[in-house]
Amino acid sequence: MSSAAPMSVAEKDRRGLVIVHTGDGKGKTTAALGLALRAVGNGMPVLMIQFIKGKWKTGEREAAKAFGGLFEIHAMGEGFTWDTKDPDRDKRKVREAWEFTKEKAASGRYGMLILDEINYVLSYDYFPVEEVLGFLRDRPPALHVVLTGRNAPPALIEAADLVTEMLDIKHPFNEGRAAQRGIEF
Repeated sequence: MSSAAPMSVAEKDRRGLVIVHTGDGKGKTTAALGLALRAVGNGMPVLMIQFIKGKWKTGEREAAKAFGGLFEIHAMGEGFTWDTKDPDRDKRKVREAWEFTKEKAASGRYGMLILDEINYVLSYDYFPVEEVLGFLRDRPPALHVVLTGRNAPPALIEAADLVTEMLDIKHPFNEGRAAQRGIEF
């Protein structure tokens, strides 16, 4: 039997959550950006690491600049890895992004960490899910972590406090319409 006193409601409220946004529908990153906006509005510094998105100009990166350092976004990918010609290079890029993520998270500066599109990385076996689960277990107790992307592994879903699945009912892309600035990027 544990000798530790039970956590009070206030203590439980301060514990960081693990949040997963997955599914085939649009909105996983968009929902994470909504959480970031809410966190920054409450004075909580946010770090977003984009594991697949490349260096092209996006609305979220431009908007983050307006928050005076409270919202950092780092695009660490090179684009759409499902079209890859060099999976070993992609795996090296993911490893670099992961090491950068761990270093930044260890700083204690952030209240929220968004691992954008990491679920893709895990589902392609570019990176071991066990390493992510270990990070989640050992993270600072108050750090909220949001993980986005299709095909979240079952072990990640099990470890999460909150999981939302986006369902694709209708999307203009299915009608041959291109991604639009301000909606998809």
